[in-house]
Amino acid sequence: MRRWLTLVVAGLTVTVLAGCSLIGGTTLSTPKPGVYDPRNEKFYTQVLTWSPCDTDFTCTRVSVPVDWSAPEGDTTEIALIRHAATAETGSRGSLFVNPGGPGGSGVALVRDSLDYAVDAELTAQFDIIGFDPRGVGESDPVTCTPSSSAMDEFVYSITPGERGSSEWLNNRRAEIEAFASGCQKYSGALLAHVDTLSAARDLDVLRAAVGDEKLKFLGYSYGTLLGALYASTFPDNVGRLVLDGAVDPTLDSSSENSSQAAGFEMSLRNWIDWCVPQEACPFSGTTEQAMNSIGEMIRAFEAEPVRTSDGRMLGADTFVTAIVAPLYSQDAWPYLLDMFNEYYEGSTTTAMMLADWYNGRNDDGTYEDNQTEAFIAISCLDTPASDPDSWAAEAAQLERDAPILGRYFSYSDMACAYWPYPAVRIPADLADTGAQPIVVIGTTGDPATPIEWARDFVTLLHDGRLIEFSGEGHTGYNRGSTCVNDLVDEYFISDSAPPAVSSC
Repeated sequence: MRRWLTLVVAGLTVTVLAGCSLIGGTTLSTPKPGVYDPRNEKFYTQVLTWSPCDTDFTCTRVSVPVDWSAPEGDTTEIALIRHAATAETGSRGSLFVNPGGPGGSGVALVRDSLDYAVDAELTAQFDIIGFDPRGVGESDPVTCTPSSSAMDEFVYSITPGERGSSEWLNNRRAEIEAFASGCQKYSGALLAHVDTLSAARDLDVLRAAVGDEKLKFLGYSYGTLLGALYASTFPDNVGRLVLDGAVDPTLDSSSENSSQAAGFEMSLRNWIDWCVPQEACPFSGTTEQAMNSIGEMIRAFEAEPVRTSDGRMLGADTFVTAIVAPLYSQDAWPYLLDMFNEYYEGSTTTAMMLADWYNGRNDDGTYEDNQTEAFIAISCLDTPASDPDSWAAEAAQLERDAPILGRYFSYSDMACAYWPYPAVRIPADLADTGAQPIVVIGTTGDPATPIEWARDFVTLLHDGRLIEFSGEGHTGYNRGSTCVNDLVDEYFISDSAPPAVSSC
């Protein structure tokens, strides 16, 4: 579960800033471009003006081309936020962080949850920089609907027909095409260029603009793909990269979807094993019996969606979203216990709260960012959809591999199959990622990025170092393991890479 925290740290104006000059309440970054295409000179040599924003942070914006193949054309802006190093000895440089998604806001992560993004050791030693990749959040965002109510309709409405039937497929296609048409209308030319390869090129401009010769980067979940594509595009500019919750860049969409369905089914079983011994647990008997009871709940919402107090409908897909959301972190498991207890009491309060959290919907009905739009837009450019003729067979296989949740992971390629722009990247092995060691973290109980992905991912790197964390939930750094944190901190601070494989 995301944790939004009030941070009490040293003021920026009394901290020594590496690579910066101080002018009044603002600072200027001195760029360090390195090798670049001469056509991109204006981007690599831009001087950044950092201005105070919120307490203890400075913010700026960086200009990059909308289309990297035509840098003389239109530009877009990337939003950055920085928390200066707090150590009296000053900063060791910048450490960029990305929270994943795709569509997650690095600006919000650093501003609202700095000590969730990095531990105190890294906060002391580095200027921590969060950024919103192109199309995301406070950068020029992808927008697909004119209002929050229209977004509600897309996210929460019940598609007519039996899932997988011709009626359902036709109705769902119409919903997706209307949504995509809105994305084109409200987002313009940027929509075709929010792919991760373009974001990796942006990241090299950010590195240069803040004055760093080499990139230090901590990427979570989807952020591992961004880091990997950066390393394979700019291998000579890799400094220290930690990729936590690795996304396997070789997987096609159907393989990735199947692995995640099985991962969340595994995590739900682990949750049941945690729940049953507790007096408040609504389930008893075997794990299989509890899983079947949950399956019956989901099917009940599929057969008869429930109208909630604010008028929205709670159907099977939204209920599954509510189940999946707290499985990302063991700290959130008690919410799932509350939700299932409420089900037997006839209440949907916690179910809608969890689904709203997952979808970034606020209590007042607004959306805190554009994560849904950005997720679809970026994903569809990053990975081609599978062949529609294979969808029924894939759906049947998903139900065999994950009998409770798999049905609701099926047909997930529909959005990309009917997206207005083709994918610009085909899943494949990485090109040379450079001589510097890159650290990959995998968590044994991770439902969203299964441990097998990390094990495979590290073999694609020129010099990959794997940290295997034995635990539950998504990602492993700064989640309570001193072992993991010490290895990561030592790598960033002392340039001491961990062994080929470490177990924590």
